[in-house]
Amino acid sequence: MKSLQEQYAPESICFGCGPANPSGLQIRSVPEGDTLVATWTPAPHHEAFPGALNGGVMGSLFDCHCNWTAAWHLMQRDNLDKPPCTVTAQYAVKFLSPTPSDRPVTLRARVVESAVDRATVEATLESGGRVTATARGVFVAVKPDHPAYHRW
Repeated sequence: MKSLQEQYAPESICFGCGPANPSGLQIRSVPEGDTLVATWTPAPHHEAFPGALNGGVMGSLFDCHCNWTAAWHLMQRDNLDKPPCTVTAQYAVKFLSPTPSDRPVTLRARVVESAVDRATVEATLESGGRVTATARGVFVAVKPDHPAYHRW
């Protein structure tokens, strides 16, 4: 199954989710019911110290995955042909325990609130079946005068 990024933004160079960025994280977000899920495998250069995933990398994973969750929700809610261009207004990450870097991680995100042009998303990052970090953020659909408009 193609990810949302592959379906709607195959030329995106975004560091976190751009399929066209060979140096990026290239996360692949896939709908499962009302949740978006992505499984991603770290490499040694993603470590903060031996055996632990870097917090900044985790933040990038959350930022992009949650942004796609908001865009997908707004697209579904408003019966659009493609997701609106959304940007991060704010997000916060809570690190619960070190995340092992020697195995895949799974991101799960869902919309918990939405308004006309925005969605609030909550997410988890799991490793080995254990939640090691959580995030919550607000993502806003932008208008034509915004630099990110039509970036997808």
